[in-house]
Amino acid sequence: MTLSIWLSLLMICMLGAMSPGPSLAVVAKHSLAGGRLHGIATSWAHALGVGVYALVTLLGLAVVLRQSPVLFQVITYAGAAYLAYLGWNALRSKGGVAAKLAAGQSASLKEAARDGLMISILNPKLALFFLALFSQFVAVGSELSDRAIIVATPLLVDGLWYTLIALVLSRPAVLEALRNRAQLIDRLSGIVLLALALRVIWQASLPAF
Repeated sequence: MTLSIWLSLLMICMLGAMSPGPSLAVVAKHSLAGGRLHGIATSWAHALGVGVYALVTLLGLAVVLRQSPVLFQVITYAGAAYLAYLGWNALRSKGGVAAKLAAGQSASLKEAARDGLMISILNPKLALFFLALFSQFVAVGSELSDRAIIVATPLLVDGLWYTLIALVLSRPAVLEALRNRAQLIDRLSGIVLLALALRVIWQASLPAF
């Protein structure tokens, strides 16, 4: 895998992690109610769920590519359409994706980790996102090391981002800034997702050599 391909993967994973939504709300809730350690436990349990989705998606796409290149191409175009759909919705968003963040009651570390894992594992949109995202990387990442990088990147990005959230949420101004910039984050995400959809279509239309 070349550096440019990995940087593309990294950028999309960062945008996916940074986009405000239910995952941010759960991490923020446990960070504010139980403290930084609770927030970190929630963050890495959530990242584990992301890694599971990434691994299952990658292995499934690799099997499809070997057994039915035509079906793989269909999945690729469907993935591009889904990315375009996400991008369009993000551009139209008024920041409503940012859930209300409140402290609530403190929970145990085990409960915080459980909530972090469940909010990712029980999110079917995450699977669709990885199908759309990985369809352009699985063909160029046939080596074991490449596949490890493809799975590890979203896991680490997700865990590190939400760990950062947990570390800084002790400052109320940070939480308010996340609320105020939710619409801007949506706009940037929408532009990048639409550009990625076009790139996927362009790459899929190139003749195989």
